[in-house]
Amino acid sequence: MTLVDYLRPIGRYMWRGSKLAALGAGVLSPGLALAASGAAAVSGAVSGSVADRFVVAPGGYTPMKPTLGKGMPVPGGMTFQTQYSPNGEYALWMHNTFLLPIITFVTIFVLGLLIYVCLRYNRRANPVPSRTSHNTLLEVLWTGIPILVLVVVFVPSMKLLAKQFKPAPANALTIKATGNQWYWTYSYPDNGGFEVTSNILKPDEAIARGEPVQLAADNRMVVPAGEPIRLETTGSDVIHSFAVPSLWFKLDAVPGRINEKVLFIKEPGVYYGQCSELCGARHGYMPIAVEALDRPHYNAWVMTHSGAKIDGAPAAPAAAAPAPAQGA
Repeated sequence: MTLVDYLRPIGRYMWRGSKLAALGAGVLSPGLALAASGAAAVSGAVSGSVADRFVVAPGGYTPMKPTLGKGMPVPGGMTFQTQYSPNGEYALWMHNTFLLPIITFVTIFVLGLLIYVCLRYNRRANPVPSRTSHNTLLEVLWTGIPILVLVVVFVPSMKLLAKQFKPAPANALTIKATGNQWYWTYSYPDNGGFEVTSNILKPDEAIARGEPVQLAADNRMVVPAGEPIRLETTGSDVIHSFAVPSLWFKLDAVPGRINEKVLFIKEPGVYYGQCSELCGARHGYMPIAVEALDRPHYNAWVMTHSGAKIDGAPAAPAAAAPAPAQGA
């Protein structure tokens, strides 16, 4: 991650704040007439988005090629991967705005104190040590300042925690990821209940496809971009963990238990992760490849499976009973 990438989240949030402020000033001044027209526009947009949910892209499904450096580790990379989810952007902003400055300041301050004490109070510079045992002001400061630092970190941390465990909307698409030794299976109960088995690709196959070695999978977990997804995880044998760093997503897969969390991907792309819970001899060979598509192309992918259906689509009307024969 370059310095520009490192500072981008801070600029993005500042830009959003200024944009929202300008938008608020422009919307409130014209009065009720503009508010009514805005409500009508929102209503039309919502109805249009509902209709677009069932559109199937023509031409069928073609696997998306990954973008180099997007959703994957890069050589020489530092800190977190670029984030493509709202929670990830907030977490990266919090890390860059709050945590790193505090960590840097505290580290330099403590190091400076240690160097000063070593130079000022060694045996040569201070042959007669002070017998002072208490200092009320210093004791209040070194107790109060760390408390204030923790409070400053606590507020955005709790906000991020609440964001991560906010429940999915009632109509969100449900996908179930099951960890096995040593591969993943993805079930789509809202799309007809079909299941996809995902295994690691051999290095030569991954290179031929233009994908990162040891992160590429023969079958990806395909999801729609730009909408909340209810992702459920469980394990069939031992504990696994579903983790995708560029989406700020990690959820344990525990046998006999279903964990649930919202997955939201802002834009189409291929995003890579791995099982992050030690699960046996081939733990390091359980890659996760998430392919996020726009809704029409996701629907096209769904319809390539036997017995599949588009989630939320109205059921076809039942066939009418045959009319009785004349004279019966």
